[in-house]
Amino acid sequence: MDRLPHPIEKLAFVSSETGEAEDARSELEARYGAHDPKKADVIVALGGDGLMLQTLHRFMNTGKPIYGLNRGSVGFLMNEYGADDLIARIGSAVVSRIHPLVMEATDALGHVHSALAINEVSLLRQTHQAAKLRLSVDERIRMEELVCDGVLVATPAGSTAYNLSAHGPILPIDAQLLALTPISAFRPRRWRGALLPNYVEVRITVLDPAKRPVSAAADYTEIRNVIEVRVREEKNSSSLALFDADHNWDERILSEMFRY
Repeated sequence: MDRLPHPIEKLAFVSSETGEAEDARSELEARYGAHDPKKADVIVALGGDGLMLQTLHRFMNTGKPIYGLNRGSVGFLMNEYGADDLIARIGSAVVSRIHPLVMEATDALGHVHSALAINEVSLLRQTHQAAKLRLSVDERIRMEELVCDGVLVATPAGSTAYNLSAHGPILPIDAQLLALTPISAFRPRRWRGALLPNYVEVRITVLDPAKRPVSAAADYTEIRNVIEVRVREEKNSSSLALFDADHNWDERILSEMFRY
């Protein structure tokens, strides 16, 4: 398990706008100091998974490790909150390097929009009518027509988020895989998705977009009225997340797999 190679001296704190998170930020800054994120050794994110996701995006490719403390609701990406011995906890934390997906979405006007996703790229129907989608992997058509509410491509980091709610598989954080998961598939009704190597490109073509419009989202970046979406892992970009050694990401995922 990888750990930070240098001593921890300076912490920068970011928080969500909830009272609980802002109170925690004030307390921790009083105890450990308030440093500029550009000069800090570690960024401490106080909030829930949404705030952690934003912070991982914000400091992507900077080499700044992000240590989340749960002051939100779900907190799967967060460590248990505690104000004591924070520098020691961070110093012994396990480092996970997360590579995002890159989404290239072409809209009905022919404009191409690019965005990065740490959790997943998802396509969803925009109206009451089901979407009709064609699925290709590395330019080979694998499913001529999927009738559904949508479909998503999830990273291992995102496999316990929307992907899990859509009954997709949970992936270990170091798995060299992507999950391709349908959302409320109507036809073929029994198709449950696929596990793909993380070096492939997935192309999703919207069939009959005028009658059955579809939107696409890379984490929190949404594009409306798409006609085609391409998704692949971005090998040249990464974020660093820190997890307590006694409750690291692998342990959380194993616990989730055996939850009943």
